[in-house]
Parts: sequence; C-alpha cells; structure tokens
Amino acid sequence: MKSFIASLVIASRWIKLCGLMLLDFLVFPILLWVCYALRLLDLSADLVPNLYLGEFWISLFAVACLFVCSVYHFVIRTFNETLIVRLFIATIMTVIGLLLLGHFSDVFIPASVAFMFGFMMFLWVWLSRSAIRLTVRYILNPRVTSKRIAIYGAGIGGQQVVQTLLRSDEHLPLFFIDDDKNLRNRRVGGLKIYSAKAALDALERYEIDEILIALPSISRARKNEIVEFLSQSHRRIMELPSLTKLVDGQINISDIKEVDIVDLLGREPVDPVPELFSKNIQGKVVMVTGAGGSIGSELCRQIIRNQPNTLLLFEISEYALYAIEQDLRNIIREESLPETKILPLLGNVQNKQRLVEIMKAFNVETLYHAAAYKHVPMVEYNVVEGVQNNIFGTYNTAKAAIEANVDSFVLISTDKAVRPTNVMGTTKRIAELCLQALAQEQGKTHHTLFSMVRFGNVLGSSGSVIPLFKKQIAHGGPITVTDKRIIRYFMTIPEAAQLVIQAGAMAKGGDVFILDMGEPVKIVDLARNLVKLSGLTIKDESNPDGDIEIRFTGLRPGEKLYEELLIGGDNVEQTYHERIMTAKEDFLSPDKLKELIKQLEDACNHNDCERVRHLLLNAPTGYHPVSELADFVWNKQHSDD
Repeated sequence: MKSFIASLVIASRWIKLCGLMLLDFLVFPILLWVCYALRLLDLSADLVPNLYLGEFWISLFAVACLFVCSVYHFVIRTFNETLIVRLFIATIMTVIGLLLLGHFSDVFIPASVAFMFGFMMFLWVWLSRSAIRLTVRYILNPRVTSKRIAIYGAGIGGQQVVQTLLRSDEHLPLFFIDDDKNLRNRRVGGLKIYSAKAALDALERYEIDEILIALPSISRARKNEIVEFLSQSHRRIMELPSLTKLVDGQINISDIKEVDIVDLLGREPVDPVPELFSKNIQGKVVMVTGAGGSIGSELCRQIIRNQPNTLLLFEISEYALYAIEQDLRNIIREESLPETKILPLLGNVQNKQRLVEIMKAFNVETLYHAAAYKHVPMVEYNVVEGVQNNIFGTYNTAKAAIEANVDSFVLISTDKAVRPTNVMGTTKRIAELCLQALAQEQGKTHHTLFSMVRFGNVLGSSGSVIPLFKKQIAHGGPITVTDKRIIRYFMTIPEAAQLVIQAGAMAKGGDVFILDMGEPVKIVDLARNLVKLSGLTIKDESNPDGDIEIRFTGLRPGEKLYEELLIGGDNVEQTYHERIMTAKEDFLSPDKLKELIKQLEDACNHNDCERVRHLLLNAPTGYHPVSELADFVWNKQHSDD
C-alpha cells in the first residue's frame, strides 16, 4: 500500500491531474444520488429523471467547471484563499448550471437538489484533498518534522513565499511580521500579521524555528536594522532570493537561503561609469592572469559582460581554469550575451617566454594581473616561493607586456603593501615598485600604461575568515579569532572588480589607485554577527550556557592589528569616480630596481631565506617584520645550527 501511494506521489503532474479528475467524476454521481434520496426521502429514487445518463452528464459538467476554474492545477499540499475562491466559483457555476437545466427543460432538478449538490461538491473537494495531503504526509513521511516559520514582510514577496513553503512538508509558515501599521492584526493567506515589537512574543508562543525575511528590494542599511532586531530572538534568519526571481514567480525552496553576512557588510552599490567601465575592454583583446582566483574570476565575469573581442584566461591551476571557463560560458548562455572568444591558457607568470608568446600571438591590448600569493601566513612559511611568484611573476609579466606592445597593464595590489609587517605585503609593494619603475620609461622605450589598484580584504574570497567562521559554527565552535582588537577593511568581490576595471581606465602611467573601502570592521564583531544569524548565542563569562565560544589565539606570523591604504597621509587625490582615489608615492629608479631584482634572484636560487629577508628589509618598502623568519624549509635546514 505504501509503495503504491509513493508511486502516485512521484508520478507526473498530468497523471495526478487526470487521476483527481477521474476520482471526482466517479464520486459526483454518488453525491447526486444522496441529494435526490434526501430530497425525495426515497433511496431508490431515479437519478436526474427525464435525462438519459443524467448523472454522467452532470458529473462531467461539474468536473469541467472545476477544470475551467483551475482547481486541478493547484498542488494538493497547497490549500489557500485563492484555491478556496476558485473552488467556490466552480461550485456556483455548477449550481447555476443545474438550476438552468431544470428550469429550461423537462429534466427534474429541484432547487434544493442543486444547492445540496453544490454544498456536497465543495465539501468533497475540500475534504478529499485534505485527506490525500495527510495520507502522503503521515504515511510516506511520518518522521518529517516541519520547521515553524515566521515571515518578515506581508507583501507580494511574503505571500509568494507562503505558497512555496506550503508545497513542502518540511516547512510550516505560521504568521507574518510587517512594519506597515495598516496591516497589523489583519490576516493574509490565513496568516496573522504582527508588528515587529509584538512578534518577539509571538516567536516564543508559536515556537518558531526560523525567520524568513521576504523583502527582496530592501536596502542593506534597513536589512542590517531588521537582522539586528531579530537576532535577539536567537532564531535562524533566512532571506528571500533576488527580486528577479520574485517578479518571474520562480521561487523555489532551494532559493531560500541564510542571510549572507557579505550582504550586511557590503555597501549600497554605485553604478559603474559607462565610459570607464568599457574603455579598455569593449571590442578589445583582454588577458587576465590568475583568472581562476577570487578576484581574477570576478574580473573575468565583469569583462565578459563588457563584450571584449577575445578574453584570454591565464591560470596555473588546471581545475581553476576549467571552472572559470565553464562559468563564463554559462553566463554568456544564461544572459544571452554576444559570443566572445574565451581561450583557457595554462601557464606560470614566472615563465616570461610563455607570456610573450601568448601576448604577441593574440595581440593583447589590456592585461589585468591578478596572479599572486596573498595568504599572509602561507607566504611567511614559503618565503622564496612568495618572492618568485609575487615579485618576479609581476616583473616578468610587465616586461612581457612591454615586449608585446600591450596598451594597458593593471596590477591587483593590496592594503598589506602599505608599511608591511609580513613578506606577502612586502612582495606586493615591490611589485608596485616594479611597475612604477617601468612606467618611468614610458614614451621612451615603450608605450604600455602601467597602473596598480590597492584595496583591502574582499568578502568571500579564498582564505577569507567568513567561510572559516561558518564552518566552525557548523561544528559547534569554537570560533578562532587572533585578537579581539584586530580590524579589517572589507569589500564585496563584484564591487572590487568593477572598481579595478574603472581605475585602470583612468591610468596615465605609474598610477597607484586606492579604493574607498568604507568603514573598518572588527573581526570579533563579525564573528558575533555570524553566530546571531545562525540563531545561536555566544558562550562567554556572562553567558556560560551559550552555544558558540569565541577563542582568541594570538596574532599569526606577519599579521598586524590593522591595515592601511596610504603610505603617506596627505598624498591622495580624488578621481573622476567617487570611490577611487589616486596616491602620489616615491618611485624606485629603473637601475635600482634591476639591481634589487638581480640580488633577490640570486638569493632565491640558493634558497637563502635569511638573505631574502635582509634584502626585503633594505628595500624602500617600509617593511618592519613582527615575527621571526618562519620559512618551514629554511628553519628545518638550520634547526641544528
């Protein structure tokens, strides 16, 4: 029996629809017989006297009315006001049809029979669907426990979400929360609407498991306020998908997701300046190194939407290269973009000959250099590799660009290059110095415009604290934070990529562009907010029975409490774009740069980490290490000395 019911449940929608129509068609004659028996007080009374096969035709007419009113198109698990209205209309149509048939023909259909049949028809459809729903739920899914949901927002979005949740046995929407005073204490879709203040008590009374924010067009500032308010209830907070899906009516259970801390930290987006956004891309041959990385891949997504002639993806990781290529092709297909040549190219930025051959073969016009090691402790543990990739890789790519007559070269830099306390930041500062030195020769030996864009942490990138914190919360904690005082600037990956593209379009040669990162964020506050969004509490001295502990582990090698974007405090100027500034900083002469590169190459070839560190300290970078030399191989080799 259970397997038979299961086979019906997984059957196609049309099979279910036909099955329900057949069921109603077979039951309606029985209901009609009951109506005549009650009216005539005779169990053997003829059905629909004076009409051959009358019960057949009336049953067919009633089913047709239900079909025309789209009653059969509703999912069995959904029983809402809309369905009730349509069922009522279908019932009225059936009753009127019976009355007209009895009035304008010799067919004996008393008014009482017509009204009784209408009542029984309505009751049958209501009860039969409820019985089917309960059968499916309690026989096939006896152990499923529905999550009790409160929905913030009683508008169109909230109402659509209720319909979506009602199709699932695992979700039970119980009430709305809305800020509109005119809606308070009213009902929508059978659910009561509470004010935000009254909802706090209702959350406890209804034993709500999750709160779903159904306000897809809300501003980040307002969403922050709502999340902050709801977090005191210690419930998991979810949100509705994009406004586009809402308009299209395509909301699915899988679209509903946890409120993303990235959205809360990010700022309201600023539309790109069209002439800046397309200047170095549209109709051009564009190359991105490190195309499979966090920033590199987002640059590629933004570039492909600007319709380049050709996009070259240069990446050392085969897997990352394949992933970004497939992603870009999906974007072109899903967004109906013009076809663009996308060429996945494996290679290492330390191989200058490979770079030259690629750039010359395809006549590259614009190059974004995103290939780099950026994880601070990782580079501290692998000093020589960090220098070779971040310094030599940048220098080789820049020299190759000059040799191939590339028009524009943009380096993706970091705020860790300012007064660096670690090897990674120092290598990125020397990478900047490489471009600044080469820029001094522009117009004399080459025409390539070099520029660099410096910004802080991007949310959700590889190595970001957010995925780590989420994983730690999922495992029950503790969350590990290096220091309670540590602060960082954050920016979303799409915003960073857009600003990088626009900054590069304003380059004049040797420019250092600084992105406006907004307000800094305390990492410990970020951790606390993630715990709240999960519906959990912080375990500390004031709340020893809390869920998640925050444990402070101490600063890692090369890490500092705060980052800066400017080397000098008063050397910054505003540009054409409100979130992009330019800084005037000291250059390193081409001769001195070549000497530094030569010495670093010699030290790296001998894996002399101590000498590499000495050269970095003496370079004009402002490098002030906060930890001892931490290279694993070097320390192992000299552990017995």
